[in-house]
Amino acid sequence: MRALVAVAAGEPADVLRLESRPVPTPDAGQALIRVEATPVHASDLHVLRGRYGFAPEFPAVGGTMECVGRIAALGPGTEGLRVGERVVAAVVPAVPGPPVAGTWQEYLVADAHRLLSVPDRLSGSSACQLAVNPLTALLLVTRELDVQPGEWLVQTAAGSTVGRLVIQLSRHLGIRTINVVRRRGAVEEIEALGGEEVICTQDEDLVQRVAEIAGPADVRKAIDCVAGPVGAQVSQALAPGGELVVYGALSTHRQTDPSALTIPLQARSVIYETKTVRGFWLNRWFGTASPEDTLHALAQVRDLVGDGVLSIAQGRPFPLEAFAEAVALAEAPAHGSKPLFVFDAGEEGGGDP
Repeated sequence: MRALVAVAAGEPADVLRLESRPVPTPDAGQALIRVEATPVHASDLHVLRGRYGFAPEFPAVGGTMECVGRIAALGPGTEGLRVGERVVAAVVPAVPGPPVAGTWQEYLVADAHRLLSVPDRLSGSSACQLAVNPLTALLLVTRELDVQPGEWLVQTAAGSTVGRLVIQLSRHLGIRTINVVRRRGAVEEIEALGGEEVICTQDEDLVQRVAEIAGPADVRKAIDCVAGPVGAQVSQALAPGGELVVYGALSTHRQTDPSALTIPLQARSVIYETKTVRGFWLNRWFGTASPEDTLHALAQVRDLVGDGVLSIAQGRPFPLEAFAEAVALAEAPAHGSKPLFVFDAGEEGGGDP
């Protein structure tokens, strides 16, 4: 089978190689998946650079998150699945937990409790992106912060993939959103998506605008994937007792010095207003959630997407051979489409990449 392998840590375009490898064999409680489509996430590339929250042993097959495919074989005693079944494999490496197989290969082995059945009517593009961004949005809004209908929720990077999903989910749940963007040109787009209020940090004061929109005591919950001064401003804008959950650090996207990944919080605000700032990392959630809880949350996401509540943007298909172009697109500014490695372009309806 074909596999895209990183021979060492480094820039993905420099260290990735297309190789031929034996088809793996599933053990007890596992299934062999014939991969249909798998995305290229920016976090996948950070793993290869050695600047993510874990590092694989090199050489390693790239892609550490999710894919969709069909079960080609079952390991001894594996129950509840059948050969030929179409499944999403949520192979997000759990922390703590053992390493998992990379998804950028034609076949991979996955634990049965990480597999979720998906209908054929769900496109390969949508199905292969269920287990990371939509799941993150669902967990942040409904579990980490338990935002209730009518409450305000502040979020940064509202135009990101997760940000757009948070807007859609919040509309469905009756949650009011204050959406922070950095470019004036993005405001109209976020409003069209259903964002109730939009703040542009290019020419607006974030703290002042939150107070003007919702009053000084009405905003208690926020999510942030920018960190740096913007994350600190969101914390400052919250009412006493407010909660901020940080799940990314886009402000330091290219930063390789861990000591530079900071959020300069105001001590008075944290101490005297008893605000909470904590992190969320999907990998750690997978490492602590039970198999039953994992599948339940994934099923929620599948149903929300299947019912049209959440819409995942159509990805752009690439064959493995075009990995350099796919990797470049994954981090291109305002690239619009998520690059997907597709092993049968006909199923995606994507034609030439």
